[in-house]
Amino acid sequence: MRMPFLKPSLTLIAFAGLLASGVTAADVSAQRPAQTSPPPATQASPLDALDRMNQAVEALTRKVWPSVVQIVVTTYSPREQGRGDEAEVVIGRGRSVGSGFAIDADGYVMTNAHVVANAQRVQIVLPPPNADGTLVAALSGKMNIVNARVVGFSTEVDLALLKVDGVKLTPLPLATYSTVRQGESVFAFGSPRGLRNTLTHGLVSAVARQISVDSPLIYIQTDAPINPGNSGGPLVNTRGEVVGINTFILSPAGGSDGLGFAIPSAMVRTAFRQFKDYGQLRRQEVGMSLQTITPAMADSLKLPRDFGVIVSDVWPGGPAEAAGLKVGDVLVSVDGQPAENLPTVIYSFRLRDSTEKVQLNVLRGTAEMILRMTAVEERSDLDSAVGLADPEKSIVRELGILGVEIDERIAKTAKGLRMPYGVIVAARVAGAVSEVPLQVRDIVVRVNDRPIMSLQSLRDAMRALPLGSAVTLQLQRDGKLMYLSFTLD
Repeated sequence: MRMPFLKPSLTLIAFAGLLASGVTAADVSAQRPAQTSPPPATQASPLDALDRMNQAVEALTRKVWPSVVQIVVTTYSPREQGRGDEAEVVIGRGRSVGSGFAIDADGYVMTNAHVVANAQRVQIVLPPPNADGTLVAALSGKMNIVNARVVGFSTEVDLALLKVDGVKLTPLPLATYSTVRQGESVFAFGSPRGLRNTLTHGLVSAVARQISVDSPLIYIQTDAPINPGNSGGPLVNTRGEVVGINTFILSPAGGSDGLGFAIPSAMVRTAFRQFKDYGQLRRQEVGMSLQTITPAMADSLKLPRDFGVIVSDVWPGGPAEAAGLKVGDVLVSVDGQPAENLPTVIYSFRLRDSTEKVQLNVLRGTAEMILRMTAVEERSDLDSAVGLADPEKSIVRELGILGVEIDERIAKTAKGLRMPYGVIVAARVAGAVSEVPLQVRDIVVRVNDRPIMSLQSLRDAMRALPLGSAVTLQLQRDGKLMYLSFTLD
């Protein structure tokens, strides 16, 4: 006879456990209390647990959404002009959408640099007061759109800081990066494909991921669905803290394949402070180039260890050369901190704010050496200046460019300037009066023999020339001065 399947009770399971441990039924009977014990408390059902989870997510969205913004950018983007062999890439007007979040109550918003690159105008769609993920909020047509300006910009780390004047925002706290753990739940907030107020959920797939072994940058990898338009938006943990800024995806089709990458909160915190104070990223430098040691490199060069960081170049005339550092030295530590990987070393220099000499412990062969050197502040290249161009005020139509004039701040911070004045070419634009082969990051310092001290002086110099005039621009290009001659058509 076939017996029906009966789900064993907790009492039966416990009883079976006693039998397995050698305790007999008689022993159990002897130990049983005279009075019946009260029944065990009713266990929570799986539905109760799901309800609690949904309530927690709802509370999270109510906390986070008031701090998340959509960023609408009018840009100058590349497009082809002409046909066939005569076609060239020029900059034409376009529109793009990204995401961001409030990082400071005084109107500061963090996003990716590529979201606002070549921006003519940056606008921020502020969240409505009732932004909470509910049906009422989703169907609300109310939008508060305000203008924003770029305060700081770095293509090196792909971060930018925006400022909205006269508006108080609700900032999100930044998580402590060292506490982020693989497998913890994270939520991506943003505007993928321009769809505002979109939330996706996933896990931290890896807490630190390098795109290549010699990349100085690390990212948090997540399987939370991220798509174009999520860039600049926050990746938050269950406490509503920003663990990273959603930055890019790896996908052959351009959509989410579960390989999303976010800039860690530690880098975001450092960039925010430096952008707010200085308008750019700063770091100390000693004049060396580094690479990650691979097993093949260690074997072929007979290095003392098969991991870590090797000195691949020592810059002529720099502090490292003066202190005796050599190409091929293996870096052991920087200021007493182990130099086990390239991102850690680069980040230690970015955070360093001491006037004390840098101490490098290196292995040269099997001998460990201690070298001390005075660090110098690494001045930025022209990326920060190029990113701050305001095309409404910066167009020089006679040359078909967006220009940024070198002011006192740029002159002090940009490295390699031959003259403390001039106009930096931030982008080429369509509709130039003449075809002038200028390149981005060229610096126009003279028109014929007329010094160019500002954007207006460049416009005035060009407008003063009649059509058909021969024109010679004196430029700085790649650190060298050169002449560029053409006829004004």
